[in-house]
Amino acid sequence: MTLADTVPVLRELRLRNFRNFEDVHLVFPAAGAAIIGDNGSGKTNLLEAVYYLEIFRSFRGAADDQLVRFGAEAFHIRGLFHDPAADRELEITAAYELKTRTKRVRIDGVEQDRLGDAIGRVAAVVFSPSDVELVSGSPGERRRYLDIVLSLSTPGYLEALQRYRHALRQRNAVLRGFADERVTSAFEPALIAAGAILMTARAQWVNEHADRFASFYAEIGGGAAAEMRYRSDVRVDAEIDHATASEAFQVALTRVARRERERRVTLAGPHRDDLSFLMGTPDGDVDLREFGSGGQLRTGAVALRLVEAVTIRGARARQPVMLLDDVFAELDPGRSRRIVQLFREGRRGQVIMTAPKETDVELAPFDDAVSAPARWGIAAGRVLA
Repeated sequence: MTLADTVPVLRELRLRNFRNFEDVHLVFPAAGAAIIGDNGSGKTNLLEAVYYLEIFRSFRGAADDQLVRFGAEAFHIRGLFHDPAADRELEITAAYELKTRTKRVRIDGVEQDRLGDAIGRVAAVVFSPSDVELVSGSPGERRRYLDIVLSLSTPGYLEALQRYRHALRQRNAVLRGFADERVTSAFEPALIAAGAILMTARAQWVNEHADRFASFYAEIGGGAAAEMRYRSDVRVDAEIDHATASEAFQVALTRVARRERERRVTLAGPHRDDLSFLMGTPDGDVDLREFGSGGQLRTGAVALRLVEAVTIRGARARQPVMLLDDVFAELDPGRSRRIVQLFREGRRGQVIMTAPKETDVELAPFDDAVSAPARWGIAAGRVLA
């Protein structure tokens, strides 16, 4: 079976009391849909609901209790997907109750005890105007990006991330309470074992996709040059293995031990990692985050999301569902046309996009070989199909 045969399709979406939607039931054509409406009408909320079924959290960083419609007690999302690889329907549901602060996820009606076993079933990538924060925002935004992409594509990464966060909380609690090297060292084996997995996966991912990021950036930016690098205060490189990463992490912890006792917090490890983006200029490479224009920052963000799509496609052997939230916002016509061309190259998955006006839909990367996409209006949480 080829990638062209494995294009997942969202067939139905049912929302109850999610964001500004009271009760919505939508049936999607295979080609996807363009949802057109003013800002504040609920366009982004709709894509947020679809992507929630991929990672069971908001791609906008909102807590679950913020997703419950005002005045309601719980939200419920149900998605029905066609899985071409297995030639069957896949039902994914998610619900969150305010009173008990309980989240429930079901796959084909079976409640999932561990969310880690349920994520990534959709194979979706979301493009949003807020993605510019991936380049211009804090290191935490980029670590979150890496954690999501690698959790969806690298076996064992999510479990290592959960173990690392637990070990980090324990070690920081000890530093706050004792700040004694003999005590803190007892918590280091678990921290190092999990952290080495994270750093190795991140370094290898950046090494594998750095050239692809540069290529996407150049194609969108009309030949402009940019580079993606992995930054860690633990001295690792792209060829590092788990054993070497573990040794380097131990060395880093020893190096900062005195400062950790003074500041009472762990000062080395993957929780301090970052991605850096450099762009070429006549005077040499400069930091894209500091010196990039609005268009250059957006170009970097879209290139990063395209790399994510390639990653998910390779890991899942599927063309991802593309969720495009006003993707042409703040881009000049030249960049917009080049992005569309990248989307259209080869066969792509289902596209669900939002736009504030009809003219933006004319740029949409829909495949004419597939039945025409639906065009729906939206206003105040009501979809006009």
